[in-house]
Amino acid sequence: MEKFFVLVLMNLFFYKYTNGHLVIPTDGSMSNLAFDQQLYEDVLDPELCQEQINYLRLNNTLLLARFFDAGIRTPKGILEGNFLDMGNYHQCLGIQETLPDLSIDGKYCTISVPLDQDLVLPSFPDLPGLPDFPGWPDIPWPELNPELTRIPKETHDRVKTFRSLHADGLSNPRALLSSEKRDVTLNLAICIPKACTTREAIDGMLFNTTAVGFQYKDDFCRLPGDKPWVAADYIAIVIFGTIAVITILSTAYDIRHNIILKREPKQINKLLQSFSVYTNTRRLVTYTSVPGTLECLDGIRVMAMLWVIVGHTYVTKFNESLANPLDVLNWMTSFSSLWITSAPFTVDTFFMISGLLVVYTTAGKLTRMNLLKNLHFFYLNRLLRMFPVLAAFVLLQASILNWISDGPNWTTVAQSTNSCRVFWWSTLLHIQNYVNPGHMCVAQTWYLAVDVQMHILSPLVLFWVLGTRRRVAWTALTVAMILALVPATVYNVIMEFPAGPVTISRASEQAYYMFNYYVNTLTRCSPFFVGMIYGYLLHLNKGRVVMISKLSATVLWLCATILSTTVFMSSYPILQSDWDNQAVDTTINSVSRPAWALAIGWMVFACVHGYGGPINWYLSLKMWKFPSRLSYAMYIVHYSLMFVVNSTAITPYHFTVMGTMYRFFGDLGLTLVLSFVLTVTVDSPCSTLIKHFLGNGPKRQQVKPSIEEEKEGEFTGRINHAYISDETKSKL
Repeated sequence: MEKFFVLVLMNLFFYKYTNGHLVIPTDGSMSNLAFDQQLYEDVLDPELCQEQINYLRLNNTLLLARFFDAGIRTPKGILEGNFLDMGNYHQCLGIQETLPDLSIDGKYCTISVPLDQDLVLPSFPDLPGLPDFPGWPDIPWPELNPELTRIPKETHDRVKTFRSLHADGLSNPRALLSSEKRDVTLNLAICIPKACTTREAIDGMLFNTTAVGFQYKDDFCRLPGDKPWVAADYIAIVIFGTIAVITILSTAYDIRHNIILKREPKQINKLLQSFSVYTNTRRLVTYTSVPGTLECLDGIRVMAMLWVIVGHTYVTKFNESLANPLDVLNWMTSFSSLWITSAPFTVDTFFMISGLLVVYTTAGKLTRMNLLKNLHFFYLNRLLRMFPVLAAFVLLQASILNWISDGPNWTTVAQSTNSCRVFWWSTLLHIQNYVNPGHMCVAQTWYLAVDVQMHILSPLVLFWVLGTRRRVAWTALTVAMILALVPATVYNVIMEFPAGPVTISRASEQAYYMFNYYVNTLTRCSPFFVGMIYGYLLHLNKGRVVMISKLSATVLWLCATILSTTVFMSSYPILQSDWDNQAVDTTINSVSRPAWALAIGWMVFACVHGYGGPINWYLSLKMWKFPSRLSYAMYIVHYSLMFVVNSTAITPYHFTVMGTMYRFFGDLGLTLVLSFVLTVTVDSPCSTLIKHFLGNGPKRQQVKPSIEEEKEGEFTGRINHAYISDETKSKL
């Protein structure tokens, strides 16, 4: 026991990496939480605790050893920055000793032990002096090597830096601002009888914490069966059970009429067929060429989605329990990590595509008056198309995902579950980026909130774009672009944000940046308006042969490449620990995202009009169509699935680049499977029902531009002015 006491005290000279604390949304009911907080209180019994500890110490030292074996120990890889030990979660909760008059069960807890301890060590009794031996030489003791003190200090400083980059503080926008004042601490697991508090257990099983001045903080405890059934669970069972039954019946109906009876498609009831897995899967993998389709968008959308997933794979690994955080910090600040640290720009690709399509698909279909008359269809079409998959996954996160597994880091999933049980409504209303940015339900859906908010505002520009005068349309687009850039730039100048979500030199401002810049519609809307400009350009030249000289095309491609590369490379200097240039930070925040959208928009325009070469061939391959159709569901589900998988880990993860890439392929596989299931069983059926009950919206208006308007729409270079109607236009 004395040796164990000394070992625990030795651990106090090392430091903590991180571990998640359970954050409870302030608006939530205690009875609606992912973990049963009342259970943790009900099992506590000081008298029973003391009785169990006495039994363990006096009558069953083997069972006592099982508690020690599943609990506190020295973290491995201390010089690599690992100050976390996770014990043995499942072994601890598996301890169940039943006696005739006593039942002892294990409880898994974690504690934070700060380095700054004023310990009162026990004094040892005086020993009788040893006899003098005159023959012994006077041996000089060597001086302490200064390297022995330098290494721990360097480790201490770098781990503090890495810890400040961790996402623990994201529940509060200003939580990390004082992180530099917080010392690094050990994060240790301890296995104790469930009737005891951690202090009662440590006092009874190890040493008197009060007598020696041992200070620590409780993080959380876990018990078997501590996930209560709540209303969300019953709702999920009813809804998903109903969908499953309807899907089975619809599929059986479809197979009987299509395969067994071989009836004509017109004889089949479309409503009864709408939930059929057979028909919905066949539609999903059937590709029919539609005139006017921008084929290259499939490849761009999939490439962007893959970049999002691989970026989040690395980010979630950084945010979980790591065995070598200092290696991660070194890699993050290296040039070789640029393809991951620049990944946030890929979201601006989606914003650009969204703005492009809202003009491209509307301009050829509606006039000004039709837009005003059918504004409700314009909004409903967007909201209802996004709602089914989003609502289904919010319900999954609020219920099913909390039950499918468990682990010592399950508090991460529990936080997401709690957020969805409290703030599900703000997610479905697409306002969570302003209402509850610190407790987002399905955190990645901040993008949907910004996108929907931009679609709500877009008719203010579309009204002028849909008119017959192109100068008015260009004026409206230009004014919209200016109104997006200027206020955002002024806001960035005033707020003085760092230049990215991960900046080593300004790590304490990470949460402040995320809540006030990263998910803010004002600062993220400019790529959407860049997309609207490209959408109008594509609309004006739909069905035409745009002639651009080879030199002009080469120069434009070169400009787009330089622009995108500059934006891509801008992430490297801001990640260095000595970076300190607010003017450049503000410039990056204000200009980089529209610049990225400008480069991607040119790539779309060039590919559509025959100046994409092998790039267009690659992006237009049919193999991209299937994942492109799943991309929306993939975006919704991938991030939460990563946390579910990572939270089952029972030991800290040793980060390597290739090892994390292997994890990426696993994450991608799970994402594809769940996305396919949601698309076939939820998205496709609801899309059919929406079309049945709401129709396809207003019919396309045939408006032939005048000769004057044709000239106003000329692009740089020679244009074939032959107008091709919608009925006869060829595929772009």
